[in-house]
Amino acid sequence: MTGTSVIEVDRSALIHNLNFIQHHLGEDVKVSSVIKANAYGHGIEQVVPVAESAGINHFSVFSADEAQRVYKVKKKQTDVMIMGWVSDEALEWAIKNSVEFYVFEYAKLEKAQEIAEKLNKKAIIHIEVETGMNRTGFIQKDLKKAVNLIKKHRECFVVKGLCTHYAGAESIANHVRIQKQIKKYNQIYKWIVKEGVIPELRHTACSAAAMAYPRTRMDMVRIGILQYGFWPTRETFIQYISKQMDKADPLQRVISWKSQVMSIKKVKTGEFVSYGTAYLANEDKAIAIVPVGYSHGYSRSLSNTGRVLIDGQRAPVIGVVNMNMLIVDVSTIPDVKRGDEVVLIGTQNGLVITLASFADFNNQLNYELLARLPINIPRKVTN
Repeated sequence: MTGTSVIEVDRSALIHNLNFIQHHLGEDVKVSSVIKANAYGHGIEQVVPVAESAGINHFSVFSADEAQRVYKVKKKQTDVMIMGWVSDEALEWAIKNSVEFYVFEYAKLEKAQEIAEKLNKKAIIHIEVETGMNRTGFIQKDLKKAVNLIKKHRECFVVKGLCTHYAGAESIANHVRIQKQIKKYNQIYKWIVKEGVIPELRHTACSAAAMAYPRTRMDMVRIGILQYGFWPTRETFIQYISKQMDKADPLQRVISWKSQVMSIKKVKTGEFVSYGTAYLANEDKAIAIVPVGYSHGYSRSLSNTGRVLIDGQRAPVIGVVNMNMLIVDVSTIPDVKRGDEVVLIGTQNGLVITLASFADFNNQLNYELLARLPINIPRKVTN
């Protein structure tokens, strides 16, 4: 380990999850693997080849820089779709390299047409429509204008998809809103086909919608958090298992995060540990210093509450989590030594530190915690 910690991506777990997802959704539904935010912290370069080995040939990212990373490691026949930010400079790269991208503003569509004409190469576009999320997506007035431009310059475009995004399919509280969105999307789809612009793919569903609302699966689904072994919410999981004979979680966690003991020392009764007065030793202590802190994605809010695994036992984080270090009480773990493995997320000797335990202590979503894992932590594929 050359860095202070390493993130491990479990190949067999990722393949297992993707096989489960594809089987559950059915062979008629194409799965686009969403690998934005550095593949939800798992690593784009690590996830893409493994997902391809499980039969995935379509990946979704947020921005052009992510697409460029995918492009370098993907198979030739694998497609990449940018769902968000594409600068004008990157637009030319995308069109030149047959990278798909969302259009949700007329100016971007107009620019794509101009570049496609200059390159004499079609822009592969997905038309995103506003159905009630009120984020990105054409409203009806602008959509009519966009459709007219596409019809006028058919030689410049491949209309690969018509898409939208649901506003909280992971919670039953949004049920009425989601139903309205589905209805509006279907109305827009019928209208655009009647106008003579026929998208190759209809896609609207993320992980939560794909599991909770089968009618949103359509031609393709965009699966993010689910493939990494996490349910969008506990509610989504309960909704799934309530319909199954087997109540076990069918998903496997893909990520592990490990470091090692940097130093061991003794602290006497009555002394404070780490910054300030956050932790007072009420008895003689043995402590282990681990070279991971909030700059590495280990939240400061885990001060005095976090847990790690050392030598097959749970050990509490004590004192304030530093920028580059955390301190663990190993008083009850004999023979801890410098270089011993420390599991921050994952399994050791049958015990588990889950991402959910981080979320509970941090009041954060799994999504946020994963996405915050710094890109410069080394990733490696195991199994």
